[in-house]
Amino acid sequence: MTNNAQLVRVFEETGALMSGHFLLASGKHSDQYLEKFNLLRRPNDTEIVCHGFVERFGGDHIELVAGPTTGGILLAFEVARQMGLPAAYAERSGDGSNAREFRRNTTIEPGTRVLLVDDILTTGGSVRETIIALERARAEITGIGVLADRSNGRVQFGSYPLHALLSLDVQAWEPTECPLCANGVPLVKPGTTKVA
Repeated sequence: MTNNAQLVRVFEETGALMSGHFLLASGKHSDQYLEKFNLLRRPNDTEIVCHGFVERFGGDHIELVAGPTTGGILLAFEVARQMGLPAAYAERSGDGSNAREFRRNTTIEPGTRVLLVDDILTTGGSVRETIIALERARAEITGIGVLADRSNGRVQFGSYPLHALLSLDVQAWEPTECPLCANGVPLVKPGTTKVA
């Protein structure tokens, strides 16, 4: 499942890739929106899509698959299941900070070869936070995989190789410059993240 056109079809069929007029968490407007849970609530489709990570990273001698809450947990579990490996989940720290940590008796030995997976890459915040938690554990991050890259390749993670199953160049406009507003297309606020 490495073909971009096939992935777009799965995303569209599951309702994960939507077209319309959307208010993004950044406050900008867009004509496309990715609702990952429309895909992730469908185990068979999630299994098919996650096989793309297995195809890409299967020969990298990975020992652990890690992902950040929330969507990254489901992806890490499914990729680890397909690869016959354990999974680990980077949760928000209990101290109220934005830091992530591996909790619930999760132990990552120094030098463990880890594949980090996440859902939608926009700014890269959750991936960076998970990288910090893995570096604290002195794990060896062998690669980073995301379901979809909304940044069109603009977000990178230094020396860690990034592979997006689906790459999109999603247009986003300031509200005052939005052509959809100018044409009177009704605005929808999807998702649960508060607008900046």
